[in-house]
Amino acid sequence: MTLELRTVPTMYFIGVTTAQSSMMQIFPHWMEVLGRPDVTLVGYDCQIHDDPAHYHQVVEHIKNDPLALGALVTTHKLDLLAAARDLFDELDPYAQLLDEVSCIAKRDGKLQGYAIDPVAEGKALQSILGDRYFGRTKGSVLCLGAGGAAAAIVLHLINRPNPADRPKYCALVDIDQRRLDHIQAIVNQVGSDIQFDYILNADPAENDRLLAALTTGSVVINATGMGKDLPGSPLTEKAQFPKFGVVWELNYRGERQFLQQAQSQQQKRKLKVADGWTAFLHGWTGVIAQVLDLNIDAATFNRLSRIATEHR
Repeated sequence: MTLELRTVPTMYFIGVTTAQSSMMQIFPHWMEVLGRPDVTLVGYDCQIHDDPAHYHQVVEHIKNDPLALGALVTTHKLDLLAAARDLFDELDPYAQLLDEVSCIAKRDGKLQGYAIDPVAEGKALQSILGDRYFGRTKGSVLCLGAGGAAAAIVLHLINRPNPADRPKYCALVDIDQRRLDHIQAIVNQVGSDIQFDYILNADPAENDRLLAALTTGSVVINATGMGKDLPGSPLTEKAQFPKFGVVWELNYRGERQFLQQAQSQQQKRKLKVADGWTAFLHGWTGVIAQVLDLNIDAATFNRLSRIATEHR
């Protein structure tokens, strides 16, 4: 995509396959509800771990074009900030802690970066689990993938004020030691009473074994990107989910083999299975609120959620 000066107020969507996102159809309807029908959404696709110059180019364009209002960033949150940190005038505390931006906004002539995911992912996970889940079930957490979404979930769990909303144990698995080290550094910086394990592994069969060792009622999360940005699943077809467990597929679209694996065992293993739709909605509304400087209350969120479901 060629970056050109916009002729109408524009919010950018920086991702991998943005044209396939439901948001391209949903966004105009949301803008009508929010009183900003003049704002358009434009997708900008980058390769996974793209050339830093590409990230710098799009952020520089947003900063310099008066009609470029900001952006939602997915998949590239860490890489984009690493490449274009010099262009940001302000970063919110989560962005500084996580070294990522999922939201780019402009306020009073300053380019601002926000990490929205800890709040968005946290709201979604809480809606799935309900209050005092870990106190009630004594379950653990296995998070497959240790990128930005996993870091956001970890921060949410650490910051839950009620001990019954925090697991005793959480294992993070990734194929990249750097991502594991990044989350470990965050945990060490903020401190936690949760016991964390950081497991370097690229073998789906080993993930099966980690799954088999979980206690009843544990939470299993696919935060690898596999099933949407990457093909396949982090598990084999022999994997057995924990009885009475919660399985959360963070992807809301794509082939989602992991989700299908969980659904095939849902009745037999008494699983609660959820995809990333609610997190998707919280993430987008959180970013739009920052970019357009709006307050989106619970009633408005529910209205936007209904509209999004109609156009999913």
